[in-house]
Order: sequence, then structure tokens, then C-alpha cells
Amino acid sequence: MKPNPSPDLSRGEAKVRRALLGTLAALAALALGVGLYLLAQREPAAPAPVEDAAIPAPAALPAPADQPPEVRFTDITQATGIDFVHISGAYGERLMPETIGSGAAFFDYDRDGRPDLFLVNARYWVGHEPPGADPPRQALYRNLGDGRFEDVTEAAGLALTAYGMGVAIGDYDGDGWDDLYLTTLYGNHLFRNEGGRFRDVTAEARVAGGPETWSASAAFLDYDRDGDLDLFVVNYVKWSREIDLAIDFRLTGLGRAYGAPVNFVGTDNTLYRNEGNGRFTDVSATAAIQVRDPVSGHPVGKGLGVVPVDYDGDGWIDLVVVNDTVRNFLYRNRGDGGFEEVGVFEGIAYDRNGKATSAMGVDAARFRNDQELGIAVGNFANEMASLFVTTGGRPPLVDEAVLEGLGPASRLPLTFGLVFLDVDLDGRLDLLLANGHLEHEIQKVQQTQTYAQPPQLFWNCGETCRARFVLAEAAGDLTRPLVGRGIAYADIDGDGDLDVLITQTGGRPALLRNDQATGHHWLRVRLVGRPPNTNAHGAKVELTADGVARYWEHTPARGYLSQVEQTITFGLGTADRVERLRVTWPDGRVQELVPEAVDNVLVIREDEGVTP
Repeated sequence: MKPNPSPDLSRGEAKVRRALLGTLAALAALALGVGLYLLAQREPAAPAPVEDAAIPAPAALPAPADQPPEVRFTDITQATGIDFVHISGAYGERLMPETIGSGAAFFDYDRDGRPDLFLVNARYWVGHEPPGADPPRQALYRNLGDGRFEDVTEAAGLALTAYGMGVAIGDYDGDGWDDLYLTTLYGNHLFRNEGGRFRDVTAEARVAGGPETWSASAAFLDYDRDGDLDLFVVNYVKWSREIDLAIDFRLTGLGRAYGAPVNFVGTDNTLYRNEGNGRFTDVSATAAIQVRDPVSGHPVGKGLGVVPVDYDGDGWIDLVVVNDTVRNFLYRNRGDGGFEEVGVFEGIAYDRNGKATSAMGVDAARFRNDQELGIAVGNFANEMASLFVTTGGRPPLVDEAVLEGLGPASRLPLTFGLVFLDVDLDGRLDLLLANGHLEHEIQKVQQTQTYAQPPQLFWNCGETCRARFVLAEAAGDLTRPLVGRGIAYADIDGDGDLDVLITQTGGRPALLRNDQATGHHWLRVRLVGRPPNTNAHGAKVELTADGVARYWEHTPARGYLSQVEQTITFGLGTADRVERLRVTWPDGRVQELVPEAVDNVLVIREDEGVTP
């Protein structure tokens, strides 16, 4: 339940939208007039010959595929030794940052071959610390390889107390060790990984952001193709406790409630160019990523999620940024060091009704196993998730959430994180949504809503179903209600399938082991790029098995405030061999090979070839 937009903050956005719709209508009217004129000038056409012919009955729709296979997830959080609890700091004033939650990242910080886990924490508000309580801190858990995780936060140098939001992983200095960037409310942090121990290098790297900036998601990417990783930071709204309390947002029957972002001024996102010497330069203005409202002059963006993807296939990484209650951005990389914001023209700015949604999480993948790119967006309660898809492998994109079966089932929940992944290894990418409301007592005023909400797993049943995505009703502990926020995934136990972690705001995360037993084959691919881009961010991988190609564009920045593991998992279904594996490296060079076996991990080195 959100109030009407404040006129001075939204009038310019509405003006842009009305202008676009008016232009399209005018063009349509002009085209119709020209068509009628030309039709009037034509000689009457001779009637077409008529012949008797049998009219075939309409072809029946293909019979639906079997229901989703039994894929069971088991909550192993406590059994693994993960005792983390997220602290939102909530004490009754209903301050907006308490609702956002936090992210997580799977990455191999110590290079032992096993994915470790970083969990982002917030903190108590100043003056409202519980007596005797230890300050909350960020947390790093080392994967011991025997089903347990060990808290190594202190030893690794990450025991920082801050109002954390999101995390980005990338080897920014090209030394082969993954570094970590933490976004927070009022000041971000870059930690350099020095052989398994982290050092805060924020000041020397010049990536702290503004002292009053509220940052959300972030991503490492090589936007200028100079070989090293640059850094893109998504910023949310201009916020302070004083602004929040002055707005005094209320819900009938509840009193003061968490304010809607429509009442807050937007902010600009930040792009840092890696100079290659340990320092970054803020190039946000010169790279043209700042978008302003034409009426108020305020920044338009109220960003929460980002995913880097080459949406137009020109070899340059673009950026999709989803905004809360204002239009989504699509930054097209011009290839000259700058971007052009084209979300309106490429079809992902608004929903199918021309309305901006309350967008939180975003992911992108070729979920149809063809050249079509899909961009999925998680939206607010009573706003179905969006699924923007290219046509003929090219933009513009069209929202096909309803046609693909995602729309109606995703309308009721409030979705934050969402990711594409192949949970049953059948070779088709499924879609997982993390759901949860903002208000603890929302059911008192909206009976269809609850605070904790079950995640939703949409199984991809391919071309044989009436709708591609089918909601899996039974998935073990994955269907347990959570106050879900971020999603991260990795194969934590080395069995080939992907395990999932979902963060909760003000609670414990849920680490869910994938116990699927379909017998499907798989291949996991670990890319080792040429330094300084040692993880080959931006590489494209195409795998063909049983004549079907599967595609993946490599970036760990996916979903909402979170990062997935660097290793890429391809499900193969019943195929027991791979016919071709094709890697397009970030610099455009192409490498092809035929893996000798499946059900294992391939390490592909850009300069050396393949290591089984």
C-alpha cells in the first residue's frame, strides 16, 4: 500500500512517460492516415479465386509436460555452524533502511577450491543499542569441505561494524585473489584480499562514495575493455532520520509505517574507472550515467538492483539498473567510455501498462536456450514480476511474464531477490524468487499479505508446456516462509547441483542444500582469464549437448545486493557428453573445445587451455 506520488518529485517522470505514449499514438495515427490514402488511390482488386477446401480443425495445444520433478531443498544452516543473525536496528520508529535487508556472496576467498560465504550485516542505531550487546559485524564463513563452515571473520580482517547493504566480488588488482566491496548507508568499503586476509583500502582507492549516500547493489565489470575491473555502484534515495520522520508515512490501522520511496528524492549512481594502480576515478558525469528529472532537476534514480549484460550483442558490457517506483534504466555502452540511458526506447523502463514498478532485484539470462535474452525483475506486492525478452535476438524487449507463466503466480508476494539457475540440472534455467514484506503487521490491513512469505521456484518446463514457467509447489524447506531479501548460490558440497542461501532482514539466513536426485548430468566450468581480469568477467560461454545450445554470460553480480559463485554450472539432463564448448573471452577472442567427460569441473585458462 503506497501513497500517490508527490507532485514535485514525479511530475517530470510522468511528463516523460506521457510524451512517449503521445508520440507513439501520433505516429500510429499518421501511419493509419497514409495507409487509408494509398488504399483509396488503388484500382479495385479483382476478387480472389475461391475453391472448395476442407478447413482443418484448430491444432490442439501440446500436452503439458510432467509436473516439476521432485527437487528437495534441506535447511542446513544450523548444522553447518552458521550462527549469523542480521540486525536491522529496528526499535519502533519505522526507519526505512530497516526494511531493505542485506546481501550475501559465495566466493573462494582462500583459493582452496571451495566456495566460502560472506554475509552482510547492519547495526543498531546510535543511542538505541541494547545494554550489554556486542556491536553487530559483517561475517565471513570458511567452507571446511566436510559439511561445516567456520567463522573466520576476525582472522580475515572483516569484523567491521557498519550499516551494511550489499556486496560485490572481483579481483580489481589482478593478483588472482578475489577482493570485496561492501556497500552501506553512509560510506562504502573496499577490502583488498592479501593472501586470504583482507585490508581496508577504501581511502587509497577512492571508492567510499559520498558521506550521506545510501548505496545498495554494486558490480565489478570491465566497461571500457582495458583489461581491468571497474566498479559500478547503485545508489538508492536521499535519506536521513529527520527526512523520514518528517514524511510520517502511516497506514490505517497500524499508525506510523515504513515510508514509500516515492516520497524521497532520488540519487545518482556511481561509476568508478579502474586506473590500474590501485586507484579508481569517479567518471559518473563524463560517462553520462546521471539521469535527471526534466522538471524538478533532481536525480531520477532510486536504484536497488543491477546486472551487467551485453544486451545488444556488440561486445560491450551494458548495465541494467532497476529502480523503486521510477522507471528502470538500461545503460547502453557506447564503446567510447560513455553510456546512453535507453530504458524507455528499449522497452524495460515501465511495465506493460506504461507504469513504473517498485523494482528490487534483477537478473538476465537466455532462459530459452536460444539467442533471446530475458531480464527478470522482482517487484512489490500486488505487482507481478516482470520478464522482459528480446525478439529475434535483438532489442527492444517486451514483457512476457504473463505469456511465460510467471506473471499471475508472482503477483501477490513482495519480491526482493531473484535469480536464474538450473535447480534440477535438466539443461533449462529455472527462476527463484525471494519474498517477504516490509511491515510485521501487514496482515491486519491487507489480509492477503503476510510478513514472512514463501520463496517461489518457477520450474522451466521448456517448449512443451502451455506456459514455460511452472510454480513448483513442493521443494522441501524452500517453501518455508521467510522474510526474504538477497539470494546467493553455489555448489557448496561438490555434488554438481546448486545450493542456495536466502538472507532475511532482522533474522537468520537460510542455507538450503539442493538434494535433487534426478540423475541428470552436469558440467561445471571455471574460467581463468588473463590478468588483470583473472575471473574473466564478461566472458560468454556456449555449451552444446544433444544438439541444444545453452548460453551464459559470466558475472557474479546477480539478483539483489548479492553475488553468486564464479564457477558456472550447466545442467545436461540425460546427455552424457558435450558436443562443443565455446568461450568468447572478454577481449573477443574465441576458444572452442570438446570436454572429455561430464559430471566434473573444467578449469579453462585463457592462455593455456583446459585443466580437468
